Amino acid sequence: MTEDQSRKDSDADNQKSWLSKLANIFTDEPQNRDDLLHILQEAYNNHLLDADALNMMKGALKVSELQVRQVMVPRAQMVVIPLTSSIEDVLPIIVESGHSRFPVVGEDKDELEGILLAKDVLKSFVKTEKDFNLRDFIRPAVVIPESKQVNILLNEFRTSRNHMAIIIDEYGGVAGLVTIEDILEEIVGEIDDEYDDREDPYIMHVSEQLYRINALTTITEFNERFNFGFDDAEFDTIGGLVASEAGRLPETGELIEVADLNFKVIKADKRRIEFVEVDLS
Repeated sequence: MTEDQSRKDSDADNQKSWLSKLANIFTDEPQNRDDLLHILQEAYNNHLLDADALNMMKGALKVSELQVRQVMVPRAQMVVIPLTSSIEDVLPIIVESGHSRFPVVGEDKDELEGILLAKDVLKSFVKTEKDFNLRDFIRPAVVIPESKQVNILLNEFRTSRNHMAIIIDEYGGVAGLVTIEDILEEIVGEIDDEYDDREDPYIMHVSEQLYRINALTTITEFNERFNFGFDDAEFDTIGGLVASEAGRLPETGELIEVADLNFKVIKADKRRIEFVEVDLS
């Protein structure tokens, strides 16, 4: 037997051995989520899956365990349009935010009137800007509890062709919103982005007295960790508190002073603050 033939036989034996192991695993069936993740990781290690496919599968599994409160845009970071807005008020909001859908609210943000689609307003504006009445463009809002499972909502989005849902808390108040894009980002979002690693702690010690804070960190958790006294009566999260203090959605790199602390926004998009840094020295 030649050396080349021997090498080919060895490779074939190794492949058969791996396929046999994989077949045995699937024959026994995974008993829990960890077993399934182990199978997927082994498939990646043996070049049966690439990194993108592996991460998307992990994302799909993660989504099946999430509730909408964990992926929503908090109320303080929502871009809303008051019901009394004129066309002159509405157009800058549409242009500056870059969004395509907006909750329409009454005098109180908890008075949800419906959803406004930017394309409906723009079509009307092309025809005429006279006699503009926002009520004529409002569509019914999909309202869901914050405990709803994300995978169930994704399926409802697909079947109903809705792209946004308003989330209410246990008292019936508006807690935030979630879009189909928010859910899909949990599955196919930025891979290997250091700030998107949901396994990181919500409060991470960077150096000395510098801390990186996930914007979804609750005010209660922040107060307990640093023996601080932020009021959580109006807002639940640090991101909501910072956005409220700024009076708008701040951009990446901005410094926002809250009480005696300076919060630096280190990651934000057009919908929400994601991470801030705070120096406690």
